[in-house]
Amino acid sequence: MKGGDFMNLLVALILNALALLATAYLIPGFQVDGFGSAIVAAIVIGLVNTFIRPILAFVSLPITILTLGLFSFVINAVCLYLVSIVVPGFRIDGFLAAVLGGVVLAIVATVLANLAKEAKKAL
Repeated sequence: MKGGDFMNLLVALILNALALLATAYLIPGFQVDGFGSAIVAAIVIGLVNTFIRPILAFVSLPITILTLGLFSFVINAVCLYLVSIVVPGFRIDGFLAAVLGGVVLAIVATVLANLAKEAKKAL
């Protein structure tokens, strides 16, 4: 792995951890105990999104098509809930918190990533 690749990965990890903390602040029932827990949760979310989410998406493809893609929110919620089971200091209280948390997390992470790209261009 090149130095620039490692730095990009590290920045993405920190941004995702910050997105988790912001989501915990905005969504009741979505709790992160601190930055350390957010970092671990961001790593595990990345692993779940890489290895488990594609399997869930493939298996649920027919229902996702029938619901015009809305079932993907359920898949996101399930993935987040799985991470909350594994990571100490990261809790999700209920299905609604998981769905809303997934939506807000995606929005906040996208905004932070775009801000980081703009800051990188400015340098």
